[in-house]
Amino acid sequence: MGLVGYRFGEILESLRIYKGMTVLELASGICSEEELISFEKEEKYPTIDQLHQIALKLNVELNYFFDIASTGTFNYAIAVTELIKKYKRERDYKAIYEIIKKEQENPLFKHTSLRQFLLWHEGICVYYLFHDKARSLALLNEAVSITNPSREELTEREIEILTSVAIIEKDSENLETAIKVFSEALTNLANLPHILDSRIWLRILYGLSQALSKSEKYSESLIYSKKGIDNCIHEENMYLFGELHYQSGMNYIKIGDLKRGKDYLEQAVTIFKMQRNDKFSSLVELEMEKLLKYC
Repeated sequence: MGLVGYRFGEILESLRIYKGMTVLELASGICSEEELISFEKEEKYPTIDQLHQIALKLNVELNYFFDIASTGTFNYAIAVTELIKKYKRERDYKAIYEIIKKEQENPLFKHTSLRQFLLWHEGICVYYLFHDKARSLALLNEAVSITNPSREELTEREIEILTSVAIIEKDSENLETAIKVFSEALTNLANLPHILDSRIWLRILYGLSQALSKSEKYSESLIYSKKGIDNCIHEENMYLFGELHYQSGMNYIKIGDLKRGKDYLEQAVTIFKMQRNDKFSSLVELEMEKLLKYC
């Protein structure tokens, strides 16, 4: 593309002008005019999601902005993985799948770690988009095998992939297997000397608690949902904090402790409202009303 030696802001501004767009036209629906001007002046940089939207509007490939070897401002592979993570948080599996199919033949993603990352997320997408559990689990197991065919002394990344296997087993109502795989992931995680992303603890604890509740093992489920809450408090992390309170409240109600159950559910509503998650707060309020009505 011949862009080596140019700066990101210069590339963005020249592309906008070349496409005959005003600052207002390009910024519309993505950011403010002031922000776009600051991007062009390199006073600040867009988020990966904003950059993705800018590329779409300018009708260029995302990697157009990454062929800037002299500045090293962006790393294309990191940008793509971060975009996939964002879409995963939003459960936009269609968007993830489209990115994966586009990047699979990219030589950059032939590197072991990046190839594993794509396989992992392809496995997730195959289950939630096409409901092909066998193919999904095959891809996830292949992803683990790339770096650890013996599945001994799993790394943090490998444990995350194993957790995805457990979540799919849970969501497909294969609860006994889900509990076993969640427990395996938890044991492996406890053996690691250091965790880069503490949220993996919460994903495992929450998933295990859900699987146990679905198996009507409410007292055991409560152990893990409360461990998750303690972990959130210890790490000063709000990730899954509301969900874990909801899970604990449901467990207390199921074992007949209505007062504690109501307290936890009310806390879940408060947390969701603080997080401006009106959808979840409304759902918990409705669920609480139904549960307590018939208890």
